[in-house]
Amino acid sequence: MKKILNVLVLAVMLVAISSAAFANGDTDASMSKVDKIKAAGKVTMGTEATYPPYEFLDMNANVVGSDVFLGEKIAEALGVELEVVDMAFDGIIPAIQSGQIDLGIAAFTNTPERAQVIDFSDIYEESLQYLIVAAGNEEKYSTKESLAGLQIGAQRGTIQSLLIQKVFPDSILFELARYPELALEVQNGNIAGLVVDSAVGDSIIESSDGKLAISNYVFDAEEANFGKSIIIQKGNEDLKAVVNEVLAEVLSDGSYAKAFEDAVALQQELGL
Repeated sequence: MKKILNVLVLAVMLVAISSAAFANGDTDASMSKVDKIKAAGKVTMGTEATYPPYEFLDMNANVVGSDVFLGEKIAEALGVELEVVDMAFDGIIPAIQSGQIDLGIAAFTNTPERAQVIDFSDIYEESLQYLIVAAGNEEKYSTKESLAGLQIGAQRGTIQSLLIQKVFPDSILFELARYPELALEVQNGNIAGLVVDSAVGDSIIESSDGKLAISNYVFDAEEANFGKSIIIQKGNEDLKAVVNEVLAEVLSDGSYAKAFEDAVALQQELGL
């Protein structure tokens, strides 16, 4: 009887606490994602800052780049501050799923497989893919047959890993967490090449002092012409609507293109 009485007392206390919380405006469970962001005063953006010109560190170790520009414009539209979280690329989707971060902006390729676990914004950019090899090997590694049995590198958790497995089934996928390390593996002759977005590939080649080049292998449009989107936790339609409105604006007024050009100029200035 005493135990039952204790349970009843606890239940009454919980009801009282819940009622007080409601009276004080604590209705977090019923708040939309946008309302929660506004209440917090910030929107969090997960990225991986070794992918210039999309995201990289400036001379003061600030995360900058054309993707950061998108985050800033979204924060501006929401009337909040932007908090950039620099993390491992393959940890961004799990962080979105768990609600640890609000947005994933890291040159994410829009794919049906990823769309099963997260939501995509509209596409804000499409880019070709490069196979980058050591200078002098442009023709040597220009066919699928020439790469059979050899290792080809990609950043772990990226669409490029899947692309290598699809397009070069007789080659061996080699993954690392960061592109600078992959570039060194190619330069040192440890792997035959690496696959990367053209914009990032240009910067990798530019900073290699002539040691890297684009292979004469050309991906056709069916193999690899990928659209990039921002990723959002499923069910947050209000936030996705804001993101898509911002993307439509910066694409139509040319400000994203300008931000991309500025990011390229800065990365060249920094020697990245």
